[in-house]
Amino acid sequence: MYIDGSAALVVGGAGGLGEATVRRLHAAGVRVVVADLADDKGKALESELGVRYVRTDATDEASLSAAVEEAERAGEFRIAVDCHGGPARGGRLVGKDGSPMDLAGFRTTIDVYLTGVFNVLRLAAAALARTAPMDEDGGRGVIVTTASIAAYEGQIGQLPYAAAKGGVAAMTLVAARDLSPLGIRVLSIAPGTILTPAYGRAADRLEAHWGPQVPHPRRMGRPEEYAALVQHLCENGYLNGEVIRLDGALRFPPK
Repeated sequence: MYIDGSAALVVGGAGGLGEATVRRLHAAGVRVVVADLADDKGKALESELGVRYVRTDATDEASLSAAVEEAERAGEFRIAVDCHGGPARGGRLVGKDGSPMDLAGFRTTIDVYLTGVFNVLRLAAAALARTAPMDEDGGRGVIVTTASIAAYEGQIGQLPYAAAKGGVAAMTLVAARDLSPLGIRVLSIAPGTILTPAYGRAADRLEAHWGPQVPHPRRMGRPEEYAALVQHLCENGYLNGEVIRLDGALRFPPK
């Protein structure tokens, strides 16, 4: 798939993974719309790169619809990337005091990390379907979502997050099959430990903790490596319906 000159929506585009993706696609000639709730970072990217920033809540239909419409106005809308984050609750299923995990917290995590992804999938797909096919295969575009290796090896205390990311992984092939008559590909990236501000800790402490656990290369991943994979998934038209681990062969231990 030829991406130069096409339009893309990056949901969560002001975050660590998202910003790297915005920069990578912009450098490849893509007209990028950044959808996020981080106004300062989004507007800074808009000022620096000339991309468009739209304040967007991925879990809200009206908010996300407006962002999708902005991407359609930017050019031939071909690419949607979803790497948004948000509040996540954790803890053990039964706490040390014998109380069960909070149901409201579980629902919040599922809403942000699974329902939000579904919202991006359905609205982006409907918009991509309105775009004329671009090649002899009838391809219209691609949607890239973000799962996690926690979908496969969730750690103690990660049950809500693992459930949400497992749902994202499970949706990938089904969505690709659903959208195949429309020429829309669907893929997901399952990152391991990528060094982004989302961890909320000093970079050197994070690297010291996680780096030695990664088989090779023995370090945390970089947002730029995620972004490079996004670009390849967009450009390689035969990749479809797959969840690709980006983790240096890391497998999470129980805790």
